[in-house]
Amino acid sequence: MKFFLILLYSLFCFISMSANDLQVKEGNGGDGMQNILPEWALGGFVRPAGANPVIRPITSTKFYCPMQKQVVNWEESDTFNPAAVVKGDNIYVIYRAEDNSGTGIGKRTSRLGLAESPDGITMCRRQVPVMYPDEDYMKKYEWPGGCEDPRVAVTEDGLYVMTYTSWNREKARLCVATSRDLITWKKHGPAFEDAYEGRFLNIHCKAGSIVTEIKNNKQVISKIGNVYFMYWGEHRIWAATSENLTDWKPILDENGELRTVIAPRRGYFDSALTECGPPAIKTNKGILLLYNGKNQNHDDRRDRRFTAGTYSAGQVLMDLDDPLKVIERLDVPFFRPLEDFEKSGQYVDGTVFIEGLVYFKRKWYLYYGCADSQVSVAIYDPEKDTPGDILPQSL
Repeated sequence: MKFFLILLYSLFCFISMSANDLQVKEGNGGDGMQNILPEWALGGFVRPAGANPVIRPITSTKFYCPMQKQVVNWEESDTFNPAAVVKGDNIYVIYRAEDNSGTGIGKRTSRLGLAESPDGITMCRRQVPVMYPDEDYMKKYEWPGGCEDPRVAVTEDGLYVMTYTSWNREKARLCVATSRDLITWKKHGPAFEDAYEGRFLNIHCKAGSIVTEIKNNKQVISKIGNVYFMYWGEHRIWAATSENLTDWKPILDENGELRTVIAPRRGYFDSALTECGPPAIKTNKGILLLYNGKNQNHDDRRDRRFTAGTYSAGQVLMDLDDPLKVIERLDVPFFRPLEDFEKSGQYVDGTVFIEGLVYFKRKWYLYYGCADSQVSVAIYDPEKDTPGDILPQSL
């Protein structure tokens, strides 16, 4: 009997110690639970101390707008939702910037700015945008809302491919542009313009994540079989293929409708929407897609463990041979709003909106929008065993 009591006491102490070990201090106060990521996932990502945000709105940069025929402070209101790519020895961040032409989300004009960094943190910004609404054939799609939310990947021979959203304040469309220097871009129009005789030209569509791989320590665009592959979508995530990286054909199901890859889940952090993040990556475990998940505002559908309406980031692993087949999916976010600058701005409920991910000097740099207002970075070192963002104690 005595031996049994000692064994029971030892077991109790072990359980208590394990539970205490899982408790860590959450940003801005409150206890949290450690977020251990599975082997197939990427991360955890650490926010470098004292470095963020790395890109903020400024009023000193001016640009002559060819649409308004006047000089505007093109990035004075908000700078957010960045793409990222490596060129030479530097990281380049392409970010969305809004002027002060209106009030409210989607009411201003967005242009895309370019920043260069030798270390992933210190940014040298160009004075004028590299992508913007102009007197060109894209005017009907891009004016007056502008060019939004880029993702960028590069081919082995150095062609940069950007997917971005054109916004004319009537319809959002996923579009494609290419460049050899990241400064001069050729617009190729809506991604689905020619597919199925234009059937999907006028659907609301965003967020193109082209599949990449690490080759000779560089992240480059990769094919699945003999075609390029892209995950896309804002509410649900769908897929498309291409032979030339500019004209894309959505994948349909047996009923001729868009084939769903993943969708929002009731009661989870992504209960309201699932939107593609940065370019997907082939790994030895499968195709890894990082995505943005929004929590529902309705109490009967949202994940009560996280703030209603908040944007956090998830990961899903797809099959290498069947890129529409889900192997595993995180049930909790690996990255979520914790810092004050991630909870103040246009989205006070909290937003970390991931769009840029690069492999640089054997580390992963994740660039994200903070509450639709600023740009920040978090870094993952594969040589270190680091958990994801801590989880609420109530989990």
